[in-house]
Amino acid sequence: MELKYEGYEAFVELDGKSGLERALNEDFDIIILDLMLPLLNGLEVCRRLRKVKNTPIIMLTARDNVMDRVSGLQTGADDYMPKPFAIEELLARIDALLRRVKMESKESNKLTFKDIEIDIEGRVVKVLGVPISLTTKEYELLLMLMKNKNKVLTRDALLENIWGYDYDGENNVVDVYIRHLRSKLLEGRDKYIQTVRGVGYVLR
Repeated sequence: MELKYEGYEAFVELDGKSGLERALNEDFDIIILDLMLPLLNGLEVCRRLRKVKNTPIIMLTARDNVMDRVSGLQTGADDYMPKPFAIEELLARIDALLRRVKMESKESNKLTFKDIEIDIEGRVVKVLGVPISLTTKEYELLLMLMKNKNKVLTRDALLENIWGYDYDGENNVVDVYIRHLRSKLLEGRDKYIQTVRGVGYVLR
């Protein structure tokens, strides 16, 4: 098989039902899915798979009308190739799709807001490009605010998500940690964290 010659580890299923079962139970970098499959067609396989997984999918079909391409893409396929095709083009599309997924994965591991940047994978926080030291709770508090930019988070929501439902310490712990966080973020007149009186806090 050409994919194996190119260094890929490839697995083949000859019908849609067994292909879907394998795709759900195992993790693959990419799936090449034929539209015309016995037992379960490619569109249905793609539709069911997309309910639980975001594995990149290239759809193949001998039918090359616009509606077939639209149906494949709307069902969740990332790319669409009519048959017959040159193996070189398929390999190029696989390479391009894998590069895109890798780039998106890197981007999803970083959050930015104004001068603040969080590298989630490395748990590194920078302000104006300079790393700052945060405690575990300070980091979790900032991360939750960053993930919910422009959304007001109540003190109760912050308390429950970061300290836990059974927390029985000081009831002003969120306010105390916000003060610590603001100090470490070097907030000036242009505050990163805004107070919504009587409600909670927001990055806005």
